[in-house]
Amino acid sequence: MNRSSFAPLLGVGILFLLAFTAPMTSRKLIADKAKSVMTYTMRHPMHTWDGVSHDVQSAVVYNDATDRIEAVAVAAKIASFDSQNANRDSHTIEIVEGIKYPRVTFTSTRIDQAGDKLSIRGNLFFHGVTKLIIIDGIRADKGDWLVVTGEFSIKMSDNNVERPSLMMVLTEESFMIKFSLAYNKAALQNQ
Repeated sequence: MNRSSFAPLLGVGILFLLAFTAPMTSRKLIADKAKSVMTYTMRHPMHTWDGVSHDVQSAVVYNDATDRIEAVAVAAKIASFDSQNANRDSHTIEIVEGIKYPRVTFTSTRIDQAGDKLSIRGNLFFHGVTKLIIIDGIRADKGDWLVVTGEFSIKMSDNNVERPSLMMVLTEESFMIKFSLAYNKAALQNQ
């Protein structure tokens, strides 16, 4: 058989294989901003406060066949966090250089799932520093919704952030980030 007659046969063979191969079962799901939230909690000897953002962007790669999350990416604008105190929010943006580093992001490198428990390893980018972290999360299926919740701690000195102070007393070195991200498995735009 010469090469010119082999090429069409190869093409037909590839098309045949593709026609009878199972379709890919992984797809991207986008978090619903109206149902998703990220909160930081900062502690000072005189009081504790939360900053809340509903402007959280996130996407997961979800595998329908295995019912598993294969990857996740999350981003939130620093300026979107609201602590119910405009002066404090402005100072936070100043301290974390929110103009220079306007977003905090996380991108997974590995996700392990055991039942509803998730161990999410990935890179956190905050204040110009990328750190490998592990987040313990919980996955809940509520009808068509996939909801992932969890929390992790950020140590300010690890990210070159100067600790804020009130009356010359510093806040605690670390602060907590909590999140609840809701993905609609039935939404057509996620297909």
